[in-house]
Amino acid sequence: MTHPLIPQIIDLATPVATELGLAIVNVVFHTNQNPPILRVDIFNPLQDIGLDDCERMSRALEALLDAKEMIPDAYILEVSSPGISRQLVTDREFISFKGFPVIISTSPPYEQKQEWIGLLIRRDETTVYLNQKGRVVQIPRDLITRVQIDERR
Repeated sequence: MTHPLIPQIIDLATPVATELGLAIVNVVFHTNQNPPILRVDIFNPLQDIGLDDCERMSRALEALLDAKEMIPDAYILEVSSPGISRQLVTDREFISFKGFPVIISTSPPYEQKQEWIGLLIRRDETTVYLNQKGRVVQIPRDLITRVQIDERR
């Protein structure tokens, strides 16, 4: 279950990330920790995420969160990259990672294939669109078990 502050934090963090040339990938608030941990995953669309990107985002977001007093008690802010095996789940992620290389797994196989590799075009209510060397492949969403960033490319 998503913490009720997450939408407000995303609304606050998104313009900060955009100003820094970054994008928000995911926000999770681990309230079962003491102190709680607010984790913000970011990516840089122009290059690999570096420690400098995480530090700049952390400083800017922390100052804004503290000024808005959104989180009344002590907490830890962690800003990091989404990691190598990044799965795409939300509409926001599919929009953010448009044009990125992805691996799509299907079950049962679709057109005799269980794994599809290409550049993400988009997804709608029923279909994920993939560019395979200039050819658009349309994969039904109800067959898709996983969409993951292909870090090998």
